[in-house]
Amino acid sequence: MSFSSNVKDELCRLPLGKNCCMLSEISAYTQSIASLRLAGGGRIKVVYETENAALAKRIFLLLKKRLEITATLSFTRYPRLGGRRACLLTVNEQDSRHLLVSLRMIREEEGGDVFKGVPRAAMTRRCCRSAFLRAAFLGAGAMTNPEKGYHMEFVSSEGRADILTGILEKSGLSCRTADRRGNCIV
Repeated sequence: MSFSSNVKDELCRLPLGKNCCMLSEISAYTQSIASLRLAGGGRIKVVYETENAALAKRIFLLLKKRLEITATLSFTRYPRLGGRRACLLTVNEQDSRHLLVSLRMIREEEGGDVFKGVPRAAMTRRCCRSAFLRAAFLGAGAMTNPEKGYHMEFVSSEGRADILTGILEKSGLSCRTADRRGNCIV
């Protein structure tokens, strides 16, 4: 296993933490490894996809403990990518709406209208910032072996890169962004 994989396995074994931190962690996973599946008629499902089974278990436990959401776990194999196996956690339509409202990614008005909101960012408390950064690393990060020099990076979209940069700087870590193969790297 690579150094980065070992670090991720160790981070997956950490205790879940406080309620505010769990929400920050769920927010980072939703922004980094989740996708929205549209079912028509305004119905959506949130699907988390990861190759790391320990990470899938952690997301499952976070959703269950913090938001009382039970996701469905399934596995898929991608034969074109060398037989890579991925874990899929699917949140049903009703729970997906509850999840996105809890994370402030959508908000509902009294008239029933749904508006896209700004995702919950963990900027206020140090513990929540740590939880967010840990989850962002587990979802879309990589780290080199310290013997070769410290280097950590996150693959993200431009909007998420701004959130990550702000949280890293507020935590006292220097960072920069770069474009690589159509992705923003922090």
